[in-house]
Amino acid sequence: MSDPHATSAEHPLTVAVLAGGRSSEHEVSLASGASISAGLRDAGHAVLEVEIGRDGRWRAAGKELALAAGGGLLGADVAFPALHGPYGEDGAIQGMLETLDVAYVGSPVASSALCMDKVLFKDLMAAHGVPQVDYIGVRSERFRTEPAAVRADAARLGLPVFVKPARLGSSVGIAKATSEAELDAALAGAFEHDQLAIVEAMAGGTEVECGVLSTREREREAGGAPAGASLPGEIVIEAEWYDYAAKYEPGGMHLEIPARISERAAATVRALALEAFALAGCEGLARADFFVEGDHVLLNELNTMPGFTPTSVYAKLLEASGTPYPVLVEELCRLALERTARERGYRH
Repeated sequence: MSDPHATSAEHPLTVAVLAGGRSSEHEVSLASGASISAGLRDAGHAVLEVEIGRDGRWRAAGKELALAAGGGLLGADVAFPALHGPYGEDGAIQGMLETLDVAYVGSPVASSALCMDKVLFKDLMAAHGVPQVDYIGVRSERFRTEPAAVRADAARLGLPVFVKPARLGSSVGIAKATSEAELDAALAGAFEHDQLAIVEAMAGGTEVECGVLSTREREREAGGAPAGASLPGEIVIEAEWYDYAAKYEPGGMHLEIPARISERAAATVRALALEAFALAGCEGLARADFFVEGDHVLLNELNTMPGFTPTSVYAKLLEASGTPYPVLVEELCRLALERTARERGYRH
C-alpha cells in the first residue's frame, strides 16, 4: 500500500467534505464526514464542511450555497463526497461535481452508477467470468404481470435467498426468504425502495472484505500496479446475517485482520478485488465484499464509497496494511487531483 511519508512534503490542500445527503444513510454519512474532516486536519489540511440536507439543499457554515456550473465549490482544491447510497454514491453527486468543475475523491460517474446497481454490476462480472454469488434481477412490473415466472426463476437459486433493492446500500430493505410466501413478501418490501430488486442465493462460508486503493502516477510510471489491495478482513457477527445494525451499531460486528482464511484464498480475494475494481472502471478507492469457503471465493459487491465512520471496515483494512487514516484521506485527495489534471488534458 502507500508509503506513509509519500505526501508529507506536498502543499496543504483545501478540501470540501460533503456529508449527509438524501438517502437513508444520511446519519452514517454525517459520521463519515466528521471522521474524514478530522483526519484531513490531522494531516495539515484545511477543511470546508458542506452538509447536504435530506431536502437536497447544500449548506456550509449554516448558509445555503448557491452553485453555478463551472464555478467550483467554495474555492476548494478538491471535494471529498462522503456520501452513501442514492444521490451520493450512484453517480448523481459525481455528475454535479463534474458540472461544477471540481476535482473529487472516488470513482467517476459511470463507475459509481454501475457499482450502485447490483444487477448491472453482477451482469458485468458474469460477462468476464468472475466467480460470484448466483442471482437474478427482478423488475416490479414483471413481478406484477408474471409472478409465477419470477418464482420459477428464483427457484433455481434454492432456499433460503436474500432479496435486496438493487440500488440501495448498507443492508437497507434486505430480507431473507425461506419460502415462496416469504419471497413474495420480500420482493414487495424491496419494491418499496426501488423498481429493481436482486434475489441472491444463500452463500456459505466466511464473509471477507478487502480494500482497494489506487496508486499515484509516479508509482505507475515506475512500473507499479494501477491499484493495491489491502489485507483481507473477516467480518465476525453475532446476528444471523450482516444487517444494518451489525454494520453500524457498537458491538454489532468484529473485524478480524487478517481474515482467518487460507493463503491461497487470501491471494484470490486480493486478485479478484483488483480485477473487479479495474473491470468497473473505478478510481481512488473501493471495498470489495466476498464469501470464502475453504479455497473457494465468491465476489458479492463492490462499494465505491465505503463508510469512514470509527467502526467502518475500509479504513481499518488500509491501516492494517500500512496506510494510517490521515495519510489515507490525504492520498485519496491527491489521487483525485491527479485524475482531474489528466482528464482536463483530453480534447472533447
